[in-house]
Amino acid sequence: MDRHDVPGASAEDVANAHVRDLEASKEAGVQFISYWFDADSGGVFCFANAPSRDALAEVHTVSHGLIPNEIIEVAKDDVFKFLGAVHDPQDASELSSPVRTVMFTDLVGSTAILEAVGETQFVEVLSTHDGIVREALYRSQGREVKHTGDGIMASFGDASSAIEAAIAICDGFAALPRDERIELRVRVGLATGRPVDRNDDIYGAAVVLASRLCDAADAQQILVADTVPAETREQFHLAGPRARTLKGFREPVQAYELVRGGAVPAKDSSEDAESPSWWKRVLRRSR
Repeated sequence: MDRHDVPGASAEDVANAHVRDLEASKEAGVQFISYWFDADSGGVFCFANAPSRDALAEVHTVSHGLIPNEIIEVAKDDVFKFLGAVHDPQDASELSSPVRTVMFTDLVGSTAILEAVGETQFVEVLSTHDGIVREALYRSQGREVKHTGDGIMASFGDASSAIEAAIAICDGFAALPRDERIELRVRVGLATGRPVDRNDDIYGAAVVLASRLCDAADAQQILVADTVPAETREQFHLAGPRARTLKGFREPVQAYELVRGGAVPAKDSSEDAESPSWWKRVLRRSR
């Protein structure tokens, strides 16, 4: 995948350049799979099968002279997980943005929970976490990228949907029945980024930032990087930004805390009795 910085270019300009790329690609042994255009930043991103980086750069040089600012090797599966369904746009009307918001969740105190309930019940505890997170992803059109052991990494095409999913996840955990020995709680980190931006991994900067914000969050806290679009931040009650010192970052990072108001609706007790939740069944077996 490569990145071209073309400030001031229109979607039509990008589509026309891609047509020239297709014409020049066959002789170089390059197969273009798709491309995206981030109109806000003037970034074009091409996804292709190529024998080498030089071959991909040569196609662009021959076709229109726009040499990529960055080229990285990516696994197809990673691209599909982050970006979803991939197809080659036929014209400018089908162009879409590759900007994604990355989410990390983490089950707070997972080691202590494991010690308290044992390995068998802990598997079901993780299933409870996974069920809450995956339901929120489904409802907000998020894509699970990978399971991290005691959390999930996900990708969203829309930053607002990512924040809504984070709220649903925390509310889902807040609504779980309580036990005197342990408490299931979660923390969430969110960051927005482009697929190729001076790093050697797809969405590398956004992935690292979202992960570190998740690590820095308190229980039931959602931290949102200032890379999330301003218009999205304005839709929600966010406190900050506040500078935070994160592992792996030389300088403090500006991040917001999502402030949630209102009580979580109480569950119907008769409904719980008829169909006990995963978490209730875990508590019964571990007593």
